[in-house]
Amino acid sequence: MTKICGVDEAGRGALAGELVVCGCAFNSDLSKLNLTDSKKLTPKKREQIYTSLIQQCEFVTIYFNNKIIDEIGLSNCLRRALRVIKFHFREHQIIYDGNCNYGIDGIETIIKADAKIPQVSAASIIAKVSRDLQMCRFDSFYPYFGYAKHKGYGVKAHIEALQKYGPNKLTRQSFKPKALEASLFGDEI
Repeated sequence: MTKICGVDEAGRGALAGELVVCGCAFNSDLSKLNLTDSKKLTPKKREQIYTSLIQQCEFVTIYFNNKIIDEIGLSNCLRRALRVIKFHFREHQIIYDGNCNYGIDGIETIIKADAKIPQVSAASIIAKVSRDLQMCRFDSFYPYFGYAKHKGYGVKAHIEALQKYGPNKLTRQSFKPKALEASLFGDEI
């Protein structure tokens, strides 16, 4: 029987905070958890499943802070994470959610795998909850930014906070939304 390691990430499109990549394999049958894409679950349900997963699965979670993302780019971050996961789960078939393996041989890609493959669903949930918990902690350092609510994504409230207060130590400088071009990043775009 082929062992499967599912891989997914959270925070890819955020304007602030870390990119979190998770590789996850099962040590037992987890069908009772009814796993699916983390975005289809309520925060409460995600956290409940997360608690079960971190107790019952083998997983690796890799974090790239905004400074590393700005320095080497998202693609290089994902490439590095996939290398680590491939090494750690070398006895497994590795399935990554999406359509690009970033040049890492032996990584199978499936679009919407987070809704189709339980191990990828689990990786999706672990990455999402890990990142969300971290953004809630960061909220206490930057209370005017609303990280506990929007987790650093480019929603209206976050754009408005960036316009009003400017970037902070969590802001990805390499991400330049059109709404912020003049006010935050000047004419160098």
